[in-house]
This record gives sequence, C-alpha cells and structure tokens, in this order.
Amino acid sequence: TGVKTHCHYLFLSTDFGKGLTGIETKEGVKVTLQAKHVLSSKLTTVFLPVIYIIVFVVGLPANALAIWVFLFRIKKKHPSSIYMANLALADLLFVIWVPLKIAYHFNGNDWIYGEGLCKVLVAFFYGNMYCSILFITCISVQRYWAVVHPLTQLRRDNCVAIALSVTVWIVVWVITVPLYLYDQEVRVTNMNIFTCHDVTRPSQKKMAAGYFFTMGTLGFIVPSFVCIVSYVLMLKALRNNMSDPTIAKKRRKAIILIITVLVLFIVCFTPSNIMLLVHYSLLLSGATNNLYGFYITTLCLASLNSCIDPFVYYFISEDFRDHVKNTFLCRSERTVERMRISFSALKYSKKSNTYNSDTANTQSTDC
Repeated sequence: TGVKTHCHYLFLSTDFGKGLTGIETKEGVKVTLQAKHVLSSKLTTVFLPVIYIIVFVVGLPANALAIWVFLFRIKKKHPSSIYMANLALADLLFVIWVPLKIAYHFNGNDWIYGEGLCKVLVAFFYGNMYCSILFITCISVQRYWAVVHPLTQLRRDNCVAIALSVTVWIVVWVITVPLYLYDQEVRVTNMNIFTCHDVTRPSQKKMAAGYFFTMGTLGFIVPSFVCIVSYVLMLKALRNNMSDPTIAKKRRKAIILIITVLVLFIVCFTPSNIMLLVHYSLLLSGATNNLYGFYITTLCLASLNSCIDPFVYYFISEDFRDHVKNTFLCRSERTVERMRISFSALKYSKKSNTYNSDTANTQSTDC
C-alpha cells in the first residue's frame, strides 16, 4: 500500500505538479514552490491591489458621471452615445465589485467571501473585458458608417444600436455562464488559504483552457480584426474625398478615435489576451513555468479600461464634453438652452449690424 501511494504521488507530481495547478487532493490543491512564491509575493499582495484602488477611485465617479450625462443631459440620442452609455454601464458594474478584489489581495490572496461571490467577481471581470471590446467595436463600425455613408444616418439607426446593445449583453451573459460551472474558489493546502481564480484544479484545467482559448479568439481576435478593417476603410474614404471642405474635420476626429482606441487596445486588451492564450497553452503542455505572474499582471492592467473609457467618450463626443463642463459648472439644461439662444441672438445681431453698417457706407459712398 505504501509503494502504491508513493507511486500515485509521483504520478500526480509528474502530471499535475507544474504551474499553478499543483497536486489535487480531497482537501484542495498543494501548489508548487513557484506558485507559492507568486501567491505570497509583493506583486500580488501590494502592486495588484494598488492598481485596483486606482481603478476604483477613478472608475467609479468617472463612469457614474458618464451614465448621468448620457441618460439625463444628452436629450438627442445618437447610435454612438447609445453604445458609449452601455460601455459606461459595463464598466460601472465591474468597478463596484473591485473592493472585494482589493481586500482579497491585501489579505494575502486569501478569499473569505465564499464560492458564490468569487464566481460573480470572476464573471464580472471577464464580462467587463469582453463587453468593453464588443462595444468599442460597435463604436468603431458606427463611426466608419457615419464617415463613409453619412446620408444613411437616419433615426432608425437608434433602433439598430439598441438591438445590437441588447444582443451584446445577452451574448456576454451567455459566454460567462461556464465560469459558474467549475470551481473558482480553491483551497491551497500548503498555504492554508482559499484562492479565487488564482489556482485551477488539475481535473478542471482542460475545461478552463478550452473556455479561455475560445474567449481569446472570439472575444478579442475577431473584434480586433473588425476594428482594424473599419479604420482602414475609414481612412481610405477620407483620403479619396479630400476635395470636400468638411473632410478635414472628419479626418481629424477619425484620427483621434483611431489613436484613442489603439492605445486602449495596446495598453489594456492586447497584453492580457495574448498572455491568456500563452498561459493556458503552457498550462496544458505541462510547462515548468507557465508565466502566471505576467498573466495576472496583464489581467490587472486590463481593468484600467474602466478608467480610460470615460476619456474615450470625452475625446469622441463633442456633446459629451459640453455636458460634462456644464455639469461641473452646475448649469441646468434650461440654463444651457437660454445661453445658447442668447448667444445665437447676439451672433445674429452682430451680423445684422455689420450688414447695416456696410449698406450705409455703400449708400454714403454712392451719394
């Protein structure tokens, strides 16, 4: 019996004792020394929670303000504002769960809130990431359509935008369901802690890897390709119509949008999704080092999109900028409308006086 147990232990060590899966027992998972080092390092117990604090402090008020502006300040809704409002809602739904993530890391990666909350936190984390990618893709395609086919921007486009937004929410909800079907909270026996999504049970690693391979491909690579094609076609259309005096302004806005979205993808989404695919590939192959430290760092940086998105709205939408300024200046919609009418009347009065003055001078010269 002792020999059999020893052989069984060696089998587990060889097959599963690599990366952050470790050796699975009835009590939990015994992780390797490398995994133990990662879970107790300052990277996960200091650096990550500090980044999440920044995400919460900046993201909560910024996205709450954005939703307020989109719902109550912008009266005339456009397709892009509908997409941006949904993007802000997705970010807000993620940010409100961030304090649990902060407490978890400061507590030495020991999850004390139960399996249910752990699954909800993980689902909202990845749901926010892919929801953001999909809504940014919608914004990019809508901007392309507005530049290349401006005459087709009719009122019915709002119905299309609403339908697409509902579809995105349903799709994201469906694709996060598998995260509830396997264990996210795992007890690490040789550290006496409960981790949340940091350790995968060896018996469930194929399920987890298959899920994230699918998500990395369909949730990131395909939308990224759509965004790139939209930007290329947009710039091509602007270049072919340089004789139009309004093209210069549209070109400037298009370039700002492209730069902003590219920065968002490069900083937030590209590293995390590449490392997601690399990590799970190494995990399945049984590599000694599956780069988990880099993986969770890029995932943390991906959450910064919740802080950056409100600035995307600010740069893309002139209406949003004006409404934000008026909100900070405590100007009501009625006050803003009166100021606009007064400014228009003053501008018209100046033009009228200039015209009358020029007419009088002409008549005087004729006399």
